[in-house]
Amino acid sequence: MEPYKVKVVERLPLLDRPGREAALERAGYNLFNLTSDEVTIDLLTDSGTSAMSDRQWGGLMVGDESYAGSRNFAHFERVVRDLTGFSHVIPAHQGRAAEHLLLSQLVHPGQIVPNNMHFDTTRAHVVHAGGRPMDLAIREAYDPTSLHPFKGNVDVARLETLLAAEGARRVPLVMVTITNNTGGGQPVSVANLREVAAVSHRHGVPVYLDMCRWAENAYFVREREAEFADRSIREIGRTVFDLVDGATMSAKKDGLVNIGGFVVTRDVELANRIKEQLILFEGFPTYGGLARRDLEAMAIGLEEATDLDYLRHRIGQVRYLASLLSAAGVPLVEPTGGHGVYLDAHRFLPHVPPEQFPGQSIVVELYREGGVRTVEIGEVFRGEKANDDPTAPELSLVRMAIPRRVYSSSHLAHVARTVIAVWNRRATVRGLLMLEAPERLRHFTARFGPAPPAEAVTAPVAKLATGRP
Repeated sequence: MEPYKVKVVERLPLLDRPGREAALERAGYNLFNLTSDEVTIDLLTDSGTSAMSDRQWGGLMVGDESYAGSRNFAHFERVVRDLTGFSHVIPAHQGRAAEHLLLSQLVHPGQIVPNNMHFDTTRAHVVHAGGRPMDLAIREAYDPTSLHPFKGNVDVARLETLLAAEGARRVPLVMVTITNNTGGGQPVSVANLREVAAVSHRHGVPVYLDMCRWAENAYFVREREAEFADRSIREIGRTVFDLVDGATMSAKKDGLVNIGGFVVTRDVELANRIKEQLILFEGFPTYGGLARRDLEAMAIGLEEATDLDYLRHRIGQVRYLASLLSAAGVPLVEPTGGHGVYLDAHRFLPHVPPEQFPGQSIVVELYREGGVRTVEIGEVFRGEKANDDPTAPELSLVRMAIPRRVYSSSHLAHVARTVIAVWNRRATVRGLLMLEAPERLRHFTARFGPAPPAEAVTAPVAKLATGRP
């Protein structure tokens, strides 16, 4: 059962099917363009969508909005230092701001940034700085049916080869995302992080984490690595953080807040450069673009996220939804990850070719069927070019990210019924054509239209997909 009780409720929108059809057309078949009043169950993201606790709401009421030296910053800094052991704590308004602060200082044109798998904004920040992102996850990460317990692990042999060939001059840092969001919310083992750190440091390259789901990762470590079976989430976290040189965090995940993030590092010179950048773009180093009351809520949320009962229920909810879908034969990424259930679009819609975006087609159908908003992590998400590039990613997924402390089991049962209904009529689902798209991060703003029936598809369709008639 939930390790909490409901104190405040919010009415769910219940748009009928004709209303959903109209909303899809208006939104260009991109669910980022829907309004919240058009969505019944929102699984677009688990970032900033969690429910805050009574303690966090109470923290908002004791905000000390001093421009410099706020006591809320002092509390926040103390909590982060206690959890991570990093001496320099630099707040930012969210994770992508933290990524910008770090990567703009470390990455220069022509350099390579390896990661297990880059998420969208991390990849974009590397590219924006002139660098080249490189994904080095183990091969099992690309097999949705593999039951490897740590599919977020880095392929250490490939990392060693890269660092031996390029050295610290071409590789300014190694990043590891815990858990690996792009690959299905899969965890990274402590054993793997030890190897990554040893190899990187031997070549003089620092290691930084994207630690936005570090507590969920620690839960899997506790469950799957015998060495840590009796260790607390905090203890596992410190073991991980002691291996690396710093981290970025969107606290909108395992900080249980609606806004906030930070950079942490041991490098005093780097910290000072980041603070200069922070003052220019975000705000003074003791508030980092946030209201000070939000720093207080973040400090409280970071500690609440380490509670084992909370984590057991949170990951249990994800597993519950996965169990309902697996029982109906719906193809998923296995084993279930930490923050959501990921559908395997290639197995779900094998008749929809990559250039017609099977993942986005499923996203559209889930909303059409039951008002459930999800997100594609496949051909749209991974592509930087227009639709006439035939290259297809190895993984084409639909992420159903579950907000923390928000939905009940009956809500998740509705999601399962919706997915199963689309699965049962999957042969009738048509693909989509991309009509408009920016050069980068296209999944946020691209617009689509229904693809013609299969028998009408001819060579000119590729041109239609680029938005250039």
